[in-house]
Amino acid sequence: MIIPEKLQKGDTVLVVSASNSILEKDKEYIDKSTKMLENLGLKVDFSKNSFSNFTGYGGTVLEKAEDINEGFRNPKYKMIFIAKGGGNSNSLFEYIDYDTVKNNPKIICGFSDSTSITNMITEKTGLVTFNGPTFKSLSSWETDYAYIWFEERFMKDNLSLADVDDEFYTVREGYAEGELIGGNLSLTARMIAGKYNLNFDNKILFIEELGYEAEPAICSGNLYYMKQNGVFDKIKGIWVGFYENEEIKVELEKIVLDVLGADYNIPIVKSNNFGHTEKKMIIPIGTKVKIDTKLQRKVELLEKCVK
Repeated sequence: MIIPEKLQKGDTVLVVSASNSILEKDKEYIDKSTKMLENLGLKVDFSKNSFSNFTGYGGTVLEKAEDINEGFRNPKYKMIFIAKGGGNSNSLFEYIDYDTVKNNPKIICGFSDSTSITNMITEKTGLVTFNGPTFKSLSSWETDYAYIWFEERFMKDNLSLADVDDEFYTVREGYAEGELIGGNLSLTARMIAGKYNLNFDNKILFIEELGYEAEPAICSGNLYYMKQNGVFDKIKGIWVGFYENEEIKVELEKIVLDVLGADYNIPIVKSNNFGHTEKKMIIPIGTKVKIDTKLQRKVELLEKCVK
């Protein structure tokens, strides 16, 4: 495991459009997020191709990869912050310079479509990466939850995985330890087979989903695909995050229980503090945690994620 250095005042953060590009309609939130980081004493740069929209849904794959690789290569930058969501960041897998990433470890953070990039970087290099807000979403919600945890996680080295008011629920009792893996369910399910697959052995899987894009039946299909390919034979526990579908009101944890049935006796816990919601806890991928359903805060980090 490689742990990135924490941020300090005066450091420069590089915003990279690894998914969709930054558009004019994003300007309000991009400006707000820039100001928020500046208020923490940080500097903000935008990558060369962050505003490129050659495809209509972002820059070309080579432009995106160039920006990520430059972010890790250039000593000026101490963090790579994914600009916003999208739908095809898995296209970058073969173009990321993993040796450069491994030799120049830095914080990289995003969620949703960023699930592909962060997990693959951890898989290929051992670098701890982060499932948390995108740069845009740092300011695009009504709460300052993500902003507070940006400072707590990346500048103060707070190891908690819950805020004061966050609640955890036991879905299936038990205790387990393992490294965190996952994020968005649909994207995690894409990385269980093929050339670019993840190692789920002895991991703690955390999952969330965007309700209006993935109705319960789609979530069930993705989970069954994971089951059919042996993922649940390998992992040690599951942490379920936020999921809400307006039309079909079925809880994600209920879908998980339906898929697992009585075949798997692993602990499952639930919280609503990560995913497509206002509360975005910053979760370190590749860091060891424990699930203990007897505790009030049922998921706890067992080791540092920044140094």
